[in-house]
Amino acid sequence: MSKNKKVFSGLSRLPKGLASNQLTEGCIVLEGGAFRGLYTSGVLDALMEAGINLSCTVGVSAGALNGMNYVSGQIGRSGRLNLTYRHDSRYVGLKAIRKNLGVIGFDFILKNVNKEDPLNEERFFRPDSRFVVVATDCITGRPRYFEKSDRKTIFQAVRASASMPYVSKMVMINGIPYLDGGCSDKVPFRWPLDQGYQKVLVIRTRPMDYRKKERSDHSLTDRLYHDYPNFARVLDDSNASYNRQCSEMIELAAEKKIYVIAPSRPVDISRLEGDMEKLGNLYFLGYEDAKKQLPAIREYLGLQ
Repeated sequence: MSKNKKVFSGLSRLPKGLASNQLTEGCIVLEGGAFRGLYTSGVLDALMEAGINLSCTVGVSAGALNGMNYVSGQIGRSGRLNLTYRHDSRYVGLKAIRKNLGVIGFDFILKNVNKEDPLNEERFFRPDSRFVVVATDCITGRPRYFEKSDRKTIFQAVRASASMPYVSKMVMINGIPYLDGGCSDKVPFRWPLDQGYQKVLVIRTRPMDYRKKERSDHSLTDRLYHDYPNFARVLDDSNASYNRQCSEMIELAAEKKIYVIAPSRPVDISRLEGDMEKLGNLYFLGYEDAKKQLPAIREYLGLQ
C-alpha cells in the first residue's frame, strides 16, 4: 500500500473485476487532463461492467494511462491507482521529479505499483485489439501515433504522452524527443475517423461547453523551446486548436459520426488536484454519467 495514508475515503466502493473478452468494433478516444482523468476512469469502469469493450483505444496524456487499463480489461485499476497514491511523493512530488525528470513518477507506476496491482499484460497485448498513444514530436511539432504492436516503444510512448510541457524533460524514442500528446492533438477523434472507424466513442474530461482561453503571451514558450520552433508554435496554438476541436465535436455528434460522453456538471478540479474527496467524487461522476447513458451508447454502437 501507499506510504501516505491520505487516500479517498470511498476507495472500497470502487468496482473490481475483469471485463468480458468480447470486443465490439469501434474506437474509443480518451482525452487527457491529468487528474481530471479520474472522470474517464469512472466512465471506462462503467463501460467495462456493461460489456462495452471497443476494439480500438486511442489515448492522450492521462487518457493513455487510463486506456492501458481499459485495454487490459481491469475494472477499477485506474481509479485505485490515483485514489490511493496521489499523495505518495514517489508518484507526484519532489521524488518523482528527481527520479523521472517530470512531475509524474512513471517508474513508480510501471514498476512499484505494477508489483502490487499488476497490469494484465497478456490481455493488454492481445493481437485482436488496438491501443494507440499520442505523443508530440518536438522537432516537427506534429502528433505521432504509437501502437502497442511495437512492444519496445509503447510504454515509453505512454510516458511521453503524459509528460507535461514546461515541467517535464523531453522523452527520447528512437532518437526523437517527445512531449505531451495534448500539445498537438488534445482530443484525437480525427485519427479513428481517418482510419475508417464507423463508430467512435469520445470521453471528454471537460463539459461540452467548456473552452480554453487562447494564449497571447508566448515569452515562456519561446524561452524554453527556442531550439524547437515547430513545437513552440504548436504549443502556443494548442488552446485555440482545442477550441476548434470542441466545436467540431459538437457538429460530428449531431451528425452521429461520434458519440461524446462529457461531465454532466462543471469540473472544479485542477490538473494536479490534491483534494482526495474531490477526486473520488469526480470518478463517481464519470461512473454515474456513463451508467445513465448506457442505453444511448448501446444504440449508437448497434448493441441493442
